[in-house]
Amino acid sequence: SQPTTGVLYKEDNYIIMTTVDKEKYKCLLPLIASGNEEEEKDYKGPTPGELLEPLFKQSSCSYRIESYWTYEVCHGKHIRQYHEEKETGQKINIQEYYLGNMIMKNPLSEPGSQELSCGCDLFLSLSQIPTKNIEGQMTPYYPVELGNGTPCSLRQNLPRSSTVMYICHPEAKHEILSVAEVTTCEYEVVILTPLLCNHPKYRFRASPVNDIFCQSLPGSPLKPHNLEQLEKQQEMLKMPFRRVKEEEMPSTKEEKFSSIHKPVAVGSHQLLTVGTTHISKLTDEQLIKEFLSGSYCFHGGVGWWKYEFCYGKYVHQYHEDKESGKTSVVVGTWSKEEHIEWSRKNAARTFYLREDGTQTVRMVSHFYGNGDVCDLTDKPRQVTVKLKCKESDSPHAVTIYMLEPHSCQYILGVESPVICKILDTADEYGLLSVPS
Repeated sequence: SQPTTGVLYKEDNYIIMTTVDKEKYKCLLPLIASGNEEEEKDYKGPTPGELLEPLFKQSSCSYRIESYWTYEVCHGKHIRQYHEEKETGQKINIQEYYLGNMIMKNPLSEPGSQELSCGCDLFLSLSQIPTKNIEGQMTPYYPVELGNGTPCSLRQNLPRSSTVMYICHPEAKHEILSVAEVTTCEYEVVILTPLLCNHPKYRFRASPVNDIFCQSLPGSPLKPHNLEQLEKQQEMLKMPFRRVKEEEMPSTKEEKFSSIHKPVAVGSHQLLTVGTTHISKLTDEQLIKEFLSGSYCFHGGVGWWKYEFCYGKYVHQYHEDKESGKTSVVVGTWSKEEHIEWSRKNAARTFYLREDGTQTVRMVSHFYGNGDVCDLTDKPRQVTVKLKCKESDSPHAVTIYMLEPHSCQYILGVESPVICKILDTADEYGLLSVPS
């Protein structure tokens, strides 16, 4: 049958194909590679700067927590890198650097000024949207330049500067995807935001695959003989496996944007990054059971160190290197007795008070002690794991981060919609169970 809508086909744009059985077919080729050109050409909506305006006006900030540094991006204002340490007497010592400040006081104070402050007017006037390789996918971004940061001693006290790259991601909440020092004291910060997705030129899209339509020529069957045979064989193979569970079917919403937050396979596990990352196609019930039994472990961390958390088993910190292999540190191991003793002196559960006066569990904290001995303290490492409910459009998303408020004493934050389903099963010690 002939295509009637969508991609353009012309009668004179064809090739003749001949099979091994001398069957001949006239195959029409598509003229347009993508169906988005017309939409982009006709777009007369807000500019990218105007779409991001609410983010600048709200004075909102995004944070990324790594093993030592915390990064703070206050949109349209500044980028700060800092580390807090509590000294004796509860005095907090802060080590901080500003990686860039907005040169104009208010980037949106004059019409068109946001283009000027970010240096994007040139890109837009030439219709050349800059792109960056994000996990193998060339992704369009909107750059905002920030200068006048903390002086850099390695560059004759020149101020630090940064480029903030805003990227469309429909499920994001303005997360910091990455912070990189591209040259000495010059940084690139990638922010995922849904605001840019209203502009067709900034939408993430996979390379389109268009059909080729083939018609049999006189003297040839409607379908090649070998193709008929192959289809019959495939149909026979499918018969015993007809019942495909709904949860195993790929979600189009998930697949369309999966390469922005693509989990990296490591053996049978997946490394998870901070952000909206799909962690499993298992059903909720299967995932909860495997998570609570410790057989399904969460992985996270995006700096030098990565983290592995297996519920009721251990927390590991590791670094993988092509040359030296894997370096692993045991941050804490589970002992139910030690945790119960810890929970008698610390709050194992914290609660939300609902409007109707009832309470619901907001977060549980678990103690994992007896880790590897720390060089700085000569004591075993230990970690408090905080499991928190985090609603998301994706039911299987996870955010993991680690803090070190004291030397070799850690806090591991684990937030996921999966946890929302089991928090209310927490007993007085914060121990969780499969919902009945």
